[in-house]
Amino acid sequence: MSAALICILAASTASAAANPINASSSGSVIGDDLLYSVGGGSAVSMGSAGNMDHIEVGGGWNSNLICGNMSLTNTLQNQLNGASQGFQTIMGSILTNATQAVSSLPGLILQRANPALYNLLTNGILQGRLDFDRSKGTCRAIADKMVDVAGNQMGWNKLAEGQAMTQAVASNTDAVTAVSDVERKSGNDGVTWVGGKKAGGSGQQPIKVVGDVTRAGYNLMTGRSPTETSSISSSSCGTGLLCNTWSSPQQATDFANRVLGEQQQQTCDSCSKTVTTAGVGLTPLIQESYDSKLKALNDMLSGSKPATAENLALASSDSLPVTRGVVEALRTERDQDVLAKRLASEVALSDVLGKALLLQRTMLTGTKEPNVAANDVAIKAIGQQNSGLQQEIDNLKTELDLRRSLASNSPATILERAHNRSDGSKGIFQGDPVPNRLDRLQSTGQGK
Repeated sequence: MSAALICILAASTASAAANPINASSSGSVIGDDLLYSVGGGSAVSMGSAGNMDHIEVGGGWNSNLICGNMSLTNTLQNQLNGASQGFQTIMGSILTNATQAVSSLPGLILQRANPALYNLLTNGILQGRLDFDRSKGTCRAIADKMVDVAGNQMGWNKLAEGQAMTQAVASNTDAVTAVSDVERKSGNDGVTWVGGKKAGGSGQQPIKVVGDVTRAGYNLMTGRSPTETSSISSSSCGTGLLCNTWSSPQQATDFANRVLGEQQQQTCDSCSKTVTTAGVGLTPLIQESYDSKLKALNDMLSGSKPATAENLALASSDSLPVTRGVVEALRTERDQDVLAKRLASEVALSDVLGKALLLQRTMLTGTKEPNVAANDVAIKAIGQQNSGLQQEIDNLKTELDLRRSLASNSPATILERAHNRSDGSKGIFQGDPVPNRLDRLQSTGQGK
């Protein structure tokens, strides 16, 4: 292959990321119909994306929605001195005359000195207690309603509170003390998470919904403990699809976080309850795969690298391999540039879509981990992530089909009609150039 062609291939590789397939791309002789017969330019839209930032949601919702901060003492005082509606509103005139007596006499002396006033105050305290219980019950009802409104964040906090209540009741049969203990701890004890460990609480690791479930799924699919972090060697992996795609749980987690982002949850009082990271989706990954596939393909086309099994694997994907015959055919192709870029585009698409589908299976397996499976909040969060990933896969498929349909519509029809007209103009008229020659000859003979 000539040095000029090698330079052209090198230049096309360098500019591939900016414009994978351009209408001006050409080989030695470009066939106009080729670009449209393969479905237009690149298989789908591609482009790079920057790193996404973490977004914190303030201090988050408190796990008990500050119901535990309600004070019975303050409630009773406000009931008696009229700062809040209740007993004082009903019996205001009587308590106004008894304020000095209430402040100076102990309960027993007051009962002996003025039984009616003592009974009145007792009823007032009872009324204040009832109002306190009613208000706290209303607060709890609002907190429970917030679970439906605030979504995952509030759900994690309520789950932490429920687990704390279970532990408090198990260690203390005094109901009042148990409830007070739970309200005091709030969500600081965290929740039981992957592997049976506590997470999300004070001094504990945060709950990383996407990463932790992906790691658990990877390990479960490879027959290991859900919390294992070590890599799997190629000899141990054998023909395993998962470990040949990602050699360690961390690689699978990194891919999941790159595509889907992360939802980090904490339940402790002084923590940022929710920290989210946006994912970049599949498009930038397709661009990165395209760049590497096209470079590997052009290296073999230019002759700088032989078409060995290793080099062919670099230009291939699991679902769309590039064979030696394809490389040899491209070497003699006049429109090599267009076809090579289109091939690299389709290989990159199949490569990333294969990983995306494998990620879906991994996360689905991760939801079968016992502690995750028992956590409805986590199941819903993972379900939303899988739905979003499936939507992006469907969008790519729709875009690919749409591009093929559009490319084979008007442009292909225009070129086909032009070819037909061109073929028609090449015909040779076989008739006599002199019209009515026989008639003229006959009329000439008769005249003679």
